[in-house]
Amino acid sequence: MEVRYEYGPDSTRQEGVPQGKITEHVWSDSKVFPGTIRRYWVYVPVQYDGKRDAALMVFQDGHAYVRERGEFRTPIVLDNLIHKGDMPVTIGVFVDPGHKSKELPPKPGWEPKPVNRSFEYDTLSGDYANFLLTEILPEVKKEYRITDDPDGHAIVGISSSGICAFNVAWQRPDDFRKVLSHVGSFVNLRGGDAYPSIIRTEPDVRPIRVFLQDGSHDLDNEFGNWWLGNQQLAAALKFRGYDYKFVTGEGGHNGNHGGSILPESLRWLWRDYKLPQK
Repeated sequence: MEVRYEYGPDSTRQEGVPQGKITEHVWSDSKVFPGTIRRYWVYVPVQYDGKRDAALMVFQDGHAYVRERGEFRTPIVLDNLIHKGDMPVTIGVFVDPGHKSKELPPKPGWEPKPVNRSFEYDTLSGDYANFLLTEILPEVKKEYRITDDPDGHAIVGISSSGICAFNVAWQRPDDFRKVLSHVGSFVNLRGGDAYPSIIRTEPDVRPIRVFLQDGSHDLDNEFGNWWLGNQQLAAALKFRGYDYKFVTGEGGHNGNHGGSILPESLRWLWRDYKLPQK
């Protein structure tokens, strides 16, 4: 029977902790993924004053992470951890996958399913990284100061967007060096099961830090076994001496376990990091 995990105080609104601001945006002029339209959200903590650069976290499947009452409660966690000084002042960018329609669905979510999701997220190429770096992030940087330090850039995702997060950092460690993957799809949807071998045989160890989460009741279907896939990935990272952490549980293919440990995950990812002073 699948286990359900409880949330701690850092995932709950706390008295005296100021709330950051979230704004919703639409991107419909993609050159990398032409013919798509998508929502994205920008989170700005109260501590950001525009006088100094902020760190950056980019969340794929943005709607799943940006909701306060969802499985991750990310805005609450960011507010609490930034307030405590457990992570730097950070701009959050929550990006949904693309729909192939003229108009967006009335509400963000999984239904109707964004038809371009697997193509964008599961493909082992530099296209999605290029999309972020040449389209979405330049738009965000028009309004907010974000550090150029790649160690100050983290990327996050769940399931297919979990392997997407890893792929972005793997392809572009010059831009992203912190990865958080929840129940990542390191299986053969579009060749993602090759990553453990790629990591083991790559000549150089890349300067990335990786936090993986998965549960023993994750998916098992014709594309592979998610639980085994994550174990293989973690074993490859260990073999090559990467800075990684793999937190396992008994959950299924959802965000409950990953959400319950999100504060712990972010503390681990951002440990010892100080924003460059400008």
